[in-house]
Amino acid sequence: MPATLDKLDRRILALLQRDARLPAETIGAEIGLSASAVQRRVARLRDEGVITGDIAIVDARSVGRPLTMIADLVVDGDRNELVAGLKRWLEREAAIQEAWYVTGDEDYVLVVTARDVDAYEAFMQRLLAENTNVRRYRTRVVLGTLKRGLGVPLDAD
Repeated sequence: MPATLDKLDRRILALLQRDARLPAETIGAEIGLSASAVQRRVARLRDEGVITGDIAIVDARSVGRPLTMIADLVVDGDRNELVAGLKRWLEREAAIQEAWYVTGDEDYVLVVTARDVDAYEAFMQRLLAENTNVRRYRTRVVLGTLKRGLGVPLDAD
């Protein structure tokens, strides 16, 4: 069930999605609340699971991972223990930025960063060797990023 958010909660969330480091005083001045009222609302939003974390977004190129690949996986889903093992493997693997379980012709879609094509190929060979239920995969190379983010629209419905 979605959380009940009022206009002020939505404004706080919008500001924090743009910059999670904003001080409560700055947010309060922007929306007309005291810093302590903002802090109480943010704490409640965290407690209710609306805010799930604060992260630093690192430019992959600047740390030597200039390639982004999108991999579509098709798996044999007959053995639940193998599927569960694959999910745990995907969650643990640092090179995977995002992983989705999807409908359609593929079962999973991964966004993977790599140092170069050889490193990506080694990653995929390890994935296949350690997850015998992966029947096939298809890779797409990202040529350019048009939009990237985790922001959620906060329009009141």
